[in-house]
Amino acid sequence: MNGMVVCESSFDMAQITQRINEYRVKGVVKKTSTEKIYTLPGNKKRVVLMDFGAKKSIAKELQKRGCEVIVVPYDTCAADIINLRPDGIMLSNGPGDPKENTAIIKEIKKLYDTDIPIFAICLGHQLMALATGADTYKLKYGHRGGNHPVKDLESGRTYISSQNHGYAVDESTLDKNVCMPAFINVNDSTNEGLRYINKNSIQ
Repeated sequence: MNGMVVCESSFDMAQITQRINEYRVKGVVKKTSTEKIYTLPGNKKRVVLMDFGAKKSIAKELQKRGCEVIVVPYDTCAADIINLRPDGIMLSNGPGDPKENTAIIKEIKKLYDTDIPIFAICLGHQLMALATGADTYKLKYGHRGGNHPVKDLESGRTYISSQNHGYAVDESTLDKNVCMPAFINVNDSTNEGLRYINKNSIQ
């Protein structure tokens, strides 16, 4: 939810409201992504991590499990990623409106059409949904904090999660031949994850 601090004692509320509604944060993925490719060594599976503003802990946790992690910039094309011969691809978290990233969405669709397993979280999850024909929308308040209950629809188990996102996938736009809801937020029933054929995507 946007707001504005106004110092004047007299102002046009309609004009202020219009400015608030028109305000957009743009280009933030580029600002938060790595500029150069780098590798964390490992002796097991090779994972390419597309960095849309990834937390450093994501790559480190993969490395702790023996993975060789190749971190690539947000605008790396699908062909270059495929040429790295990964065992899997991770689409990272990141800031901003997922729909803004039209070029990235096209490359993700190319990756989705391969046989390479993909795991997507947060912004990456939203981008993969857009790449496969679904839609996203802005949450009224967003999910912020470390105590969000998320339910696994297959097992019925609920997990407490840490979240910081302002957008969600619109379940009504999902192609049932492509994916299905896998997790929901217990508080507001919004989508928290999708299950694809041979792919995974978690909000």
